[in-house]
Amino acid sequence: MRTYGRLSRHSSSAVDTAPSRTRLSAADRWRLDADPNVVMRVKRIFPRVASERDRALYIGDTPEVAFELLWLTKRWPLEMAASAAAYLEARASEYVEARDSVDRVLAGERLTGDGWLEPARAPRDYQVLAADAVLSVGRLLVVDELGLGKTFTGLLVLRSPAALPAVVVCPTHLQRQWMRELALSFPMLRGHIVTRTAPYDPAEVYARELGGRNPDVLVVPYSKIAGWGHHLAGAARTVIFDEIQELRRPQTQKYIGSAMVADAADYRMGLTATPVYNYGGEIHSIFSILDKDALGTREEFIAEWGRNDNGRVYVSNPRALGAHMRQERLMIRRTRADVRRELPEVLRIPHTVAADEHVIDQQTAGTTLALAELILSGGGTREERFVASGDLDAQLRRATGLAKAPYVADFVRLLIESDEKVVLFGWHRDVYDVWRERLADLAPIFYTGSESQARKEAAREAFISDPERRLLVMSLRSGAGLDGLQEVSKVAVFGELDWSPAQHDQCIGRLHRDGQDGNVLAYFLTCNHGSDPVVMETLGIKRGQAEPIRDPDAALFEQAAPDARDRIRRLAEHVRDRHRDRGKTVTITVGRRDEVVPR
Repeated sequence: MRTYGRLSRHSSSAVDTAPSRTRLSAADRWRLDADPNVVMRVKRIFPRVASERDRALYIGDTPEVAFELLWLTKRWPLEMAASAAAYLEARASEYVEARDSVDRVLAGERLTGDGWLEPARAPRDYQVLAADAVLSVGRLLVVDELGLGKTFTGLLVLRSPAALPAVVVCPTHLQRQWMRELALSFPMLRGHIVTRTAPYDPAEVYARELGGRNPDVLVVPYSKIAGWGHHLAGAARTVIFDEIQELRRPQTQKYIGSAMVADAADYRMGLTATPVYNYGGEIHSIFSILDKDALGTREEFIAEWGRNDNGRVYVSNPRALGAHMRQERLMIRRTRADVRRELPEVLRIPHTVAADEHVIDQQTAGTTLALAELILSGGGTREERFVASGDLDAQLRRATGLAKAPYVADFVRLLIESDEKVVLFGWHRDVYDVWRERLADLAPIFYTGSESQARKEAAREAFISDPERRLLVMSLRSGAGLDGLQEVSKVAVFGELDWSPAQHDQCIGRLHRDGQDGNVLAYFLTCNHGSDPVVMETLGIKRGQAEPIRDPDAALFEQAAPDARDRIRRLAEHVRDRHRDRGKTVTITVGRRDEVVPR
């Protein structure tokens, strides 16, 4: 029989072995040496395939790839070593079995067995479905809409004795929430919140609380997982990452520590309503924690799905990528409409407020123009331009927040005088100070980066339980996934903007969740000066990347400024244009020398 080339396997191991649940190294890949016509067809079938100087084609070894390669060998027979052929068959079977298993779950089959735990409260069918999918295939990214009970969904994986012990990795402010949910759902299981950065034996250090035995569920904040990575690798059968978008940057220590734990676990689950915070390529970093093979290496992902623009990975067709991840059972998303638990609609209300331009000028003191000119001119060293970019962003956003802070406070007062409880979102401490002073008679409660975890918990309780405390000021990046606020408030006010639209969604989700009985009103208070105009443009670009990945029915947002890929450059252009006719100069020290630029 004629053959069209040779297929061989290059492994990090010395010999070919049967596949197992142990996850493969990035060095595991297939090599194809084939006739030119076959090579051309293969490149169409495998967009992620890479060519090297030896003119062979290389592609990472994953079950999905093996399934496709097996089809390829039937269409164009290829020479293979007996061990490679057996491995290919086994790897392809692994893919088919996993698909069949999760398809049975999605069709309504429920998993059970000897020794399985019965939750103390009745789960909903869609929650059990996601948990069973994890138990079937070993990994899943759950991106259910905010407020559908993803915490309980994650805990339902622990019904199986094979899933224990487990580790939950979450933001610091959600540790107690996970412990409360564990006690309500599985009171027979013991949980423990990690209290130190360095590993310790919980059974020994907390002998009284744990009765001398290790916990069934260890809750570790992202801030401490780096130190626990080696210690927990191989010790946990299940790892659940709450708000997994925290791991969108693979170069961080918390990412490395999380990967150590996940790589050695049998079951891996990611929970978030907002997997993409900025640019579509973040989905690769996030999902590689759960399964580093499924989307290929970073280079393969870029070749197949997007482009690399100075380190930012844009996804060319977010809708197609989202469809692929759902079809391959990598990701599942349900909306309230899907599960017939619809909440009233969120009403997003943009509202322009006044801003004192003199405050912006005073706070920036001319330095923003110097920074803008340095960025736009390309002068100085790369490091100096990097520092200038950070300074321009920080100075202009802070100045904008201060310029409109009094007017934001006045708007919030009107809402509270209308008998509303309001959650006000901001970012800068001195902006909080303005709000604190102007609204002092309302005794505002603060839940920001300045408070300890105990004070944050007390602030949450006070806002929920005290009818006289009607204003909660929260940081834009504090409290993701926080529960309970929806019981008393339906009004969110954004006094400052975040660069990420997903962060705004997270903030709104603290009110728009189960228990909310009215329309959530989200007021975006913006001004026509400072950084707000540029930030609003950029938000449109990022939403165009994030929305179609997670939601197949979401409309593709028009990019408000097609050339606005670099937010700092847009800020710099905005500052330069604003000062174009002033005809002055300003001197700013950058690095070790002075730069004189027109003002």
